[in-house]
Amino acid sequence: MKYVHLDSVEPGQYLGRTIFASNGAILLSEDVQLTVFMINTLNRIGVTMVYIKDPSLEDIEIPEILSEETKRAVMQQMGQTFASIRSGKEFSSRNMSISINTLLDEVMKNRDVLVQLTDIRTKDNEMYVHSTNVCMMAVLIGINMGFTTTQLKELAIGALLHDVGKVELIYDDESPDPRKHHTWRGFELLKSKREFSLLIAHVAFQHHEDLIGGGIPRGLTSEDIHIYAKITTVANMYDNLLFDVSLGRRMLPHEACEHMMALAETKLDRDVLIHFLKIVSIYPTGASVRLSTRETGVVVGQHRGLPSRPIVRIVKQDATDKELEIKEIDLAKHTTVFIEQVLL
Repeated sequence: MKYVHLDSVEPGQYLGRTIFASNGAILLSEDVQLTVFMINTLNRIGVTMVYIKDPSLEDIEIPEILSEETKRAVMQQMGQTFASIRSGKEFSSRNMSISINTLLDEVMKNRDVLVQLTDIRTKDNEMYVHSTNVCMMAVLIGINMGFTTTQLKELAIGALLHDVGKVELIYDDESPDPRKHHTWRGFELLKSKREFSLLIAHVAFQHHEDLIGGGIPRGLTSEDIHIYAKITTVANMYDNLLFDVSLGRRMLPHEACEHMMALAETKLDRDVLIHFLKIVSIYPTGASVRLSTRETGVVVGQHRGLPSRPIVRIVKQDATDKELEIKEIDLAKHTTVFIEQVLL
């Protein structure tokens, strides 16, 4: 499979990964042959990147930390939770806890898989995909930091619901009144859930605070910000830098990581950031890249601990144009070869 921009997709190509709605329903299934109508529809609903089947990459599997079944179940639960909040009803903390337990089990099982945020987003599902990704990354960071099972579950619930304040129609992030900011609204919603630790509510409350006191909503400094919130801040920023168009140009993973490293000890906790950089794939499997050798290829493998030195497959026609020449360059071994550009 290749991970490509929708603008480069042509009718007749086959979708490499299923696209889901916000309620977990399938919009388009993996292996469907794309038509002009389908491509136009994907563009209309806000899809920008998709996976496409490629015969020269059929043997490449892109490892997933969370299965599609688990992602779908978590998104469905979030949809039900947010619907309850909008209607003024109590949401089920028990059902939320069950979904989190499933997510934790899968993350623990796949803890050595590097994070690749390549879920296909639509305007309808982007909030759910964002929250699920932030939760997944936060848990992986917590695992690396040696958290207990209880701590991981608290962190997971807090990270999954960090933006819950945006569900309330009365929130206003532009208001000078901090009590109208989605962080404050989220805290008010979650602190009333007696089944949840108050620390969970503080994740929603503090995930937009800065370490040096310039954050929202209370201007806290590092010593007053809980570690769960510091972790969620890192995961939240990374996902936003890759996908939130309101921040300007979407960054590529390696650009986002460089940007975040520059914010260490001002906006982001240095220790948390170090653990984050150990779990993320800077050049995702399936991405097209240009090497310093001027060759172009597709990332087909990763090295944990060496995120900037993946394995790249080069595919080109031979001198007769009748057969394909295929070679792989392991950048961990070819230390003088570098990735110069990610091609979209």
